[in-house]
Amino acid sequence: MTITNKDEGKLTGSFEGLRVLDFSTTIAGPHCTRMLADMGAEVIKVETAEGETMRTRLPVRNGCSTAFGSLNVGKNSVVLDLKSAEGIEAVRRLVATSDVLVENFRPGVMRRLKLDYASLRELNPKLIYCSISGYGQTGPSAELPAYAPVIHAASGYEMAHLAYQPGRSRPDYCGIYHADVLTGVYAFGAISAALYQRGSTGKGQHIDVSMLESMLSLTLNEVQWSQFEVQPSQRPMFGPIETTDGYVMAAVASEKTFQALLQVIGRPEWITDVRFAKYSDRRANWGELMDAVEAWSRTVTTQACLTELNGHGVPSAAYRTVKEALSDPQLAHRGALAEVADGGGTFKVLNLPFRMSGAKVAAAPKMATLGEHTRAYLKEAGLSDDEIATFSDKTAVAARR
Repeated sequence: MTITNKDEGKLTGSFEGLRVLDFSTTIAGPHCTRMLADMGAEVIKVETAEGETMRTRLPVRNGCSTAFGSLNVGKNSVVLDLKSAEGIEAVRRLVATSDVLVENFRPGVMRRLKLDYASLRELNPKLIYCSISGYGQTGPSAELPAYAPVIHAASGYEMAHLAYQPGRSRPDYCGIYHADVLTGVYAFGAISAALYQRGSTGKGQHIDVSMLESMLSLTLNEVQWSQFEVQPSQRPMFGPIETTDGYVMAAVASEKTFQALLQVIGRPEWITDVRFAKYSDRRANWGELMDAVEAWSRTVTTQACLTELNGHGVPSAAYRTVKEALSDPQLAHRGALAEVADGGGTFKVLNLPFRMSGAKVAAAPKMATLGEHTRAYLKEAGLSDDEIATFSDKTAVAARR
């Protein structure tokens, strides 16, 4: 069963009619604009003739990357040479009819191209211009190169995470780029707010989104603790509980769940035990409590453990691989995955994690090819066939598709 709305076929996206110029690359910016596309916006992705680097990221089938596709499905593809006067002029014409522009070049690049907000707002006063960067558009660190792992380290996130790893003295390796995804979501939220404000003022604005500050928002408690020398060890630490065939996470975050846990492990008398009766004492003896929990859990399977814990109201889940998580019937019920077609076949991408009763929220079914929409947009912008032909050979080839 999949969640559906009886009027779903009639619904349009919340951003239907919105035109977005997308100059962003890699993850943060494309993630933001993919969200806009899923909600109905017309997103024009501008690339060089070679295409952006994510097009080579695995998995690649027949020259088509599903990693790139998951971030860019639903967008129209235009190839322009921003180093040429013709390319810049084409952008300016597209800006005149656009609502939003998103870019994540290093600060200063768009200004040198005369495509920064100050250069474009007179051309289109209603333009909402969103700049995503590592440290922000101004300040002593603004022009430093930045990728997600660098921001993870600079934000304090990795050292905060290390403090929760008993016996560890070296920060972990970084394989999942939280900063990119998080910053893309913040950019999406800021753009949505600016569009709402434009509805009453009629004016656009510049949005400056910092990956560093976005990443700091994941350490809300630590930001406070750092000001008052509170140590993370002063609160319970949730970690894996071993079973006969895997690991389980159980979150014991209230008196009710604590008491239920003691019933599960056969220690109801500990509810009044001086070591655990009060939260402060329980916190001080947390390791001893978890040892007792694991002494029980190691005698049962993961499924039996989950049945007991969840059955008594203790929030818990098995540690799963992403592949295992994607096969969860709950995701199928919600229609969390959409099938997309490109030149390599089909693959699945995540839909946005929310549903709206009055709007369509869904990934497009097909990926555009590189440069597929170049000619159409240049013609719409008023360029003649001769003008389009003045682009570089590779761009012109793409433009004729």
